[in-house]
Amino acid sequence: MTNRLRSYTEFWPYYLGEHRHPATRLCHYGGTLSGVAFLAVAFLTGEYLWGGAALIAGYGPAWLSHAFIERNRPATFRYPVWSLVSDLRMAALMTVGRLGRELERHQID
Repeated sequence: MTNRLRSYTEFWPYYLGEHRHPATRLCHYGGTLSGVAFLAVAFLTGEYLWGGAALIAGYGPAWLSHAFIERNRPATFRYPVWSLVSDLRMAALMTVGRLGRELERHQID
């Protein structure tokens, strides 16, 4: 991808296309939920080392899945905020069972 995406509306289908494999989405799901849980622990306990654990838990599995499953570069490096929003959005859609419909809507195999 050489052209820069200019809106989140353009980014979301791109993001979904970069997560075609179910195993990648599962790695993101586990990482996102773990990261959110560790952040909650950090805020509730005041032990902010949990914040570092949240970053490792959230991004570690996701980046590894891109390296070894998708074989692409994580969108986080070019679009950090939109990627974070999309990680949370994808996890929410997976939780409520609506991700498949969203993938179909954007014609992602």
